[in-house]
Amino acid sequence: MSKRHERISGRRSAVQVLYTSEIQGRPASELLDEGCCLSEDGPLPEYAVTLARGVEERCADIDACLEATSENWAVARMPIVDRSILRLAAYEMIYVADVPVSVAINEAVELAKEFGGEDESPRFVNGVLGRIAKSLEAGELAVEGAVAKEAAADAPRPGAVAAAVDALAAQLAAEDAAAAEGAAEPEAADAEAGE
Repeated sequence: MSKRHERISGRRSAVQVLYTSEIQGRPASELLDEGCCLSEDGPLPEYAVTLARGVEERCADIDACLEATSENWAVARMPIVDRSILRLAAYEMIYVADVPVSVAINEAVELAKEFGGEDESPRFVNGVLGRIAKSLEAGELAVEGAVAKEAAADAPRPGAVAAAVDALAAQLAAEDAAAAEGAAEPEAADAEAGE
């Protein structure tokens, strides 16, 4: 399995661990230590364990970032799935040096599409993480233990993260419009048939 697929699988599993931790009111590390969490293929990928433990360790700092950037939403009031996805992505954005910010955001939006309980989950996740990314990029968000992202050749240039977040928001809006148009077509056909 490629590193990319291992990470995608790891993120999926980590979100499930974080969600289970919240539902059961038990620390993620406790669930991991007891072996309560397995992936579809058996033991959790190592990256999932790293993410779940990292989120748990840095949860107070992550939640402070989420509180500062989620407009009109207290972290405690967010849906558990969204909160778990946001914590995981914020952890990657702030503390994992070899994950570009734009990748963390894109992967979180995909997780929100898959696991989010509401149609608004992907847009909400993208918005909150986009604000965190812009704050990080502008140097406005100082978090203890944060890693500096390498300025590699393939890393986003200043302003590129904001452009990527905006492009993702436009894509989500287009998907919503296409879904709404698809839902309206059967209604129009039904109305014509009834005439």
